[in-house]
Amino acid sequence: MTMDFTDIVIVAGNYGSGKTETAVNLAAACRKTGKSVAIADLDLVNPYFRTREARIPLEAMGIQVVLPDRQYLHADLPILAPAVADILRNPSDVTILDAGGDDVGVTVLASLAAVLKDRKIRMLQVINAFRPFTGDVAGCLKIQKQIETSGKIKVTGLVSNANLMDDTSAAHIYQGYDLVKQVSAHTGLPVEFITATPQIQSQLDMNRIACPVLTIDRHMTPPWKHAGTT
Repeated sequence: MTMDFTDIVIVAGNYGSGKTETAVNLAAACRKTGKSVAIADLDLVNPYFRTREARIPLEAMGIQVVLPDRQYLHADLPILAPAVADILRNPSDVTILDAGGDDVGVTVLASLAAVLKDRKIRMLQVINAFRPFTGDVAGCLKIQKQIETSGKIKVTGLVSNANLMDDTSAAHIYQGYDLVKQVSAHTGLPVEFITATPQIQSQLDMNRIACPVLTIDRHMTPPWKHAGTT
């Protein structure tokens, strides 16, 4: 099974869901199919995991990366680059918006309402079954409602990004997939894809998974792993 994304794709999720990692790797996967791709970093809340960390490898692939102005690159201020509106008015084959976590982070989407109006949009909710608040269906639905209310955009699809960092196993991938299928049954929303690293993906029984798998290469470095490095 393959993924076929076009137009504007918004990737959102609660803190720790891995939505930025998902957005970055989705951009790379789309670019590898020959499509023109742009990705905008709208995460103005979370100071650790941001698309801007993957700027250099993404641009090397020919992906347009839209970030806040250079002097604000590492700031935690509500700054939205004018270029974001520009790429929405003149989108690439695939234009990905890496929205902030939870309801607070996606409020920036509401400010883009005029630009997004009447555009074809896919809004993906990334779910990590092993993070607080999204370990069960009720928690996932609560986060979904918060995102939709604050962002003024309806979620159109679900993504399972089940992981426990370096301790992730194939069993964890299955467990996350099963949870997202339950959310799908409650909402009627499709499971667009799940994620897995190349090592874990090679261990999966694809007969158990009825959706595409996005291969995840880790671009985001947790802040605690920077300690002691130069």
